[in-house]
Amino acid sequence: MAAPKNNKFWKLRLKHGRNYVIETPEQLWQNFQEYAEWLEDNPLVEIDYRGKDIIAVDLPKLRPFTKDGFALACGLSGWEVINSWKKRKGFFEVITRIEKYIYAQKFEGAASGFLNANIIASDLGLKERTEHSIEDNNIQEIKVNIKRK
Repeated sequence: MAAPKNNKFWKLRLKHGRNYVIETPEQLWQNFQEYAEWLEDNPLVEIDYRGKDIIAVDLPKLRPFTKDGFALACGLSGWEVINSWKKRKGFFEVITRIEKYIYAQKFEGAASGFLNANIIASDLGLKERTEHSIEDNNIQEIKVNIKRK
C-alpha cells in the first residue's frame, strides 16, 4: 500500500540527504596525514645494476603527492568531490592547506631533482615564456618569465 498523497512524512526524518564519507575538517586532515605518511613509507623502487659483479640495487624514489590520489585514498571518485566541500563550514582552510602541501611537495621534489621537473611544472600549471623584441636586426629586450596558468 502506497503512502497517501500530500503527506508530510518527510518532516519526520532526523536528517535530510545522504551522509558524507568524511564528516569533519579534522577527519579530512587526519586522512591527509595518513596518506602523506603512507606515501613516504612506501616509495617507488627502481632496480639498478651496479658494480663489476652487476649487483642488483634497490633505489627508493620519491612518490609525489597528488590530489586525485588523495581523493582515491579517501574512497572518493576524485579531487572534484573534495574541492566541492570548500563551501562546508571549516573545510575551506583544511582543503587549502592540503592543496598548498601537495604543491610544495611537488615543487620541492622537482627543484631538487627527485621528480621530473617537466612533468611537475606541467602539473602545477607553471610555464616558461620568452618574449623577444627585435628592431633593426638588434635584439632590444629579452624577458623570461615563469608564470602560473
